[in-house]
Amino acid sequence: MKRTDGFDARRLRPRQQRSWGSRLGAALGLLLIIFGVLLTGSGAASLLGNEGAFASIALDREAAITLLALGLVLLILGMLTRRRVHRRLREPGGLSMSPRLKKKR
Repeated sequence: MKRTDGFDARRLRPRQQRSWGSRLGAALGLLLIIFGVLLTGSGAASLLGNEGAFASIALDREAAITLLALGLVLLILGMLTRRRVHRRLREPGGLSMSPRLKKKR
């Protein structure tokens, strides 16, 4: 015989409020990725000798290498930030049951 008088399905799926901090962190990570790509591209173009596209910015070799390295660092930081924020957003919020009960038969 089933008893459903004390059963509440909402307890099985706890919903957490999404914080603005995580959204801002994701936006910051995206900005870091964009700036990293732009700096890496300009540094690589300066190193490869494409002066036609960047005639107004005359960069010597050390400045181009610095731009390239800074761009790569920003790109990696942005990717790590986005990955960490998305991992936190998608934490397992599934059923609060034992793994044995969730297995398929």
